[in-house]
Amino acid sequence: MENANPTLQDKIGQMVLAGFRGLELSATDPLIQDLRTRNLGAAILFDQEMADQTLSARNIQSPAQVKALVASLHQAASTPLLVAIDQEGGRVNRLKPVYGFPETLSHEELGLRNDPEFTFAHAALIAQTLAGLGINLNLAPVVDLDANPDNPIIKGKRRSFHADPEIVTTHALAYARAHRQHGVLICPKHFPGHGSARGDTHLGLVDVSKTWTERELIPFQRLIESGLTDIIMTAHVFNANLDPERPATLSARVLQGILRDRLGYQGLIVSDDMEMRAITSQFGLESAIQFGIEAGLDMLCFGNNLSYHRDIGEKVVGIIRGLVEAGKISEARIDESYCRIQALKQRLPVSA
Repeated sequence: MENANPTLQDKIGQMVLAGFRGLELSATDPLIQDLRTRNLGAAILFDQEMADQTLSARNIQSPAQVKALVASLHQAASTPLLVAIDQEGGRVNRLKPVYGFPETLSHEELGLRNDPEFTFAHAALIAQTLAGLGINLNLAPVVDLDANPDNPIIKGKRRSFHADPEIVTTHALAYARAHRQHGVLICPKHFPGHGSARGDTHLGLVDVSKTWTERELIPFQRLIESGLTDIIMTAHVFNANLDPERPATLSARVLQGILRDRLGYQGLIVSDDMEMRAITSQFGLESAIQFGIEAGLDMLCFGNNLSYHRDIGEKVVGIIRGLVEAGKISEARIDESYCRIQALKQRLPVSA
């Protein structure tokens, strides 16, 4: 149930999507404290620990363990919680067969097969798996075009359905309908398009000024028009033709000017992981948060896995609160995002 009289901190907490360590959580874990005292809006699960290779597991060990972990998150949250995962299929697949979950196909394999009914059935299996665990947000589908054979993070991991935006759209819609049928939210990504990039935004600045084309907007536009889009995730790509100063995630010209004003999108916008080097190598944490919220982000993702900070929730909420108190971000701007988040959460299944 939504908090009838949310404080400023309650509203800010809803804007944070955070990762955490642990196959199970106790009452003293920072994330549980964030859920109870800072009203954190969302949590994200990973299977592999990236920041510390000596740790064997992150959040996923078996179906029963994940279900219990997710239940503990929902129980700790004072308002409905988004529990997110990257379960695209293929190589980007946190719930792997080795942990006891069903085999999945990549977007590229589904696109090559080019059978929308098959894509729907396959996506339904993914969504059914997530729903059964209490996970209510899949950070998928990828609607980037297969536009560059040398793209390491999209083409290299077989994450695009096709080079043709209409074929991408067809399969993304099937994927979306399957998730909607099982009560799992979706998050098309990475706006305004990552498929033509030559680099990986995990590793540093990626400039698509000479490769990006308007065609990359088509799947996003079609999904918005369909009414099946719950959240849209940004890309950290830089395009001087769209904004000569900032990457898309931090750009009002891209998020407000293109996504909202031109494409008419009124829903939730979430950042890709704010700890990727495309952001951290160019901007300090406080500046990145300020620019992102100013640009139109409703929720900021801190996967807390590329680097690990035990108190990431407290830190981010504190920074945003400080920006509001210093007059750098208005409380009205926080209210806009809070209202979008609550409107989305009202569509979550009651059981979640």
